[in-house]
Amino acid sequence: MTGPVVAVVVGNPKPRSRTLDAATYVARELSGQEPDLVVDLAELGARLLDWQDETVAGLVAEVGAADLVVFASPTYKAACTGLLKLFLDRFKTDGLGGIAIPLMLGGGPGHALAPELTLRPVLTEIGGIVATKGLYVVDSAYDDPEAYAHWLGLARPVVSAILESRTGANT
Repeated sequence: MTGPVVAVVVGNPKPRSRTLDAATYVARELSGQEPDLVVDLAELGARLLDWQDETVAGLVAEVGAADLVVFASPTYKAACTGLLKLFLDRFKTDGLGGIAIPLMLGGGPGHALAPELTLRPVLTEIGGIVATKGLYVVDSAYDDPEAYAHWLGLARPVVSAILESRTGANT
């Protein structure tokens, strides 16, 4: 039996961001392994605007086939970034086949519902299994495991059960 295929997609316009660190941490904590694929959308730049770009199309296919994907964005105007939305717009309504985790970072608790209200519906629309509530982390605590602990305690058993049913691997 093989382990789950784990991916991270980050929509922060700044490459190698705190959002990337947070998403990678969540993916690792949920799956027990390093992500197999990390898509830092800032590195793709204008390619996201070219609907004929083969690199972007390949990444969409790889992300769509993953068993677990953490989709992460900073909170901009109470929503995910346009960069992430550009990438998500590439998926067909059944283009995402695995578990999708909506993760957003923001400056304060006022946007804590943003992952549920703005990111979850899009992930569901493209076929993702959004089996847990979205995760919001205040960006000043992005590197503090305590900022994730309660959510991970609730999400890990659900995600593990789904991954085991899909892949036969214990996480």
